[in-house]
Amino acid sequence: MNSAVSAPAKSPRNGSSELRAWLRERRDELKARYFKRSDPQATLADHTALVDVVLRKLWDTHVVEPGMALVAVGGYGRGFLFPHSDVDVLILLPDGCVAGRDVERFVSALWDCGLDPGHSVRTVSECVDEAAKDVTVDTSLLESRCVAGDAQLLAELDTRLRARRDVLAFFEAKFQEQKRRHERFMDAAYNLEPNIKESPGGLRDLQMVLWLARAASVGTSWRALAEAGIITPAEAYDIIARERVLNDLRIRLHYLAGRREDRLVFDHQIDIARQLKLETGGAMAPSDLLMRRYYLAAKAIWRFNQILLGNLFAYITPDAARKVVVLDDHSRS
Repeated sequence: MNSAVSAPAKSPRNGSSELRAWLRERRDELKARYFKRSDPQATLADHTALVDVVLRKLWDTHVVEPGMALVAVGGYGRGFLFPHSDVDVLILLPDGCVAGRDVERFVSALWDCGLDPGHSVRTVSECVDEAAKDVTVDTSLLESRCVAGDAQLLAELDTRLRARRDVLAFFEAKFQEQKRRHERFMDAAYNLEPNIKESPGGLRDLQMVLWLARAASVGTSWRALAEAGIITPAEAYDIIARERVLNDLRIRLHYLAGRREDRLVFDHQIDIARQLKLETGGAMAPSDLLMRRYYLAAKAIWRFNQILLGNLFAYITPDAARKVVVLDDHSRS
């Protein structure tokens, strides 16, 4: 944890208004620090840590029933929370337990603190059943971590999910999901004003690979995939560098818009190029230089996505069951 998130001189009080003010001040500090020295990974991790502090305070204040767990899922669970992304949480209950008024008060307090929570309340068995029916739920639970409450309850859920999960079926469902997403974001408008997260070559393409790696118990990071022989150390280094470019752009988009904004529209292209002090003495405008930087990163990420999906498919598929899988119109594995 960086100094921006270390305990302040006065710890935040438990009241929603006090926590809201404390969180706003800390977020403003992160923003100011980012524009002085941009470190996407540290900023995303520190923002996650700030929200963890607030949620733990609220949980301790409002939830008195033992045996439940507050679980971070999705990007928040992954530990990389963008400035204006939703804070996705699962309130996990033991089987046979019913949420009481303390859970209702906790959820209300999340809104009072200025967070944008995406929340669900489920028992362990309900999570397992929902994950079996909906690959999106299964995916979000892959990146879960316990923020407060009973950590053993989440460990039980993880064990049951792993026992139920068919990795090959999960791979196929995620591949089809990616194919539909690429088709949706391939039109000309998105080529000129791309979605940093969802467009082909966007951050979602990298998350896709790590989801499959997690499901197959290969690893949870690019370095872990290199250690497993899925990629080379040089490829891992290159992926991290390309990912940093897109993370930086997405953070700047959120700060510029003052809300969740993942589309790099023309006006923001100009503003971000100015922030980065991109200058050219030639015919290219600064915004064109910015977009060239983006397209080079996106093209590399798209290529990595295609190669790594093939590598992971080969890794998890027994030789006797292996068959040709068409990843797109240009490559096969």
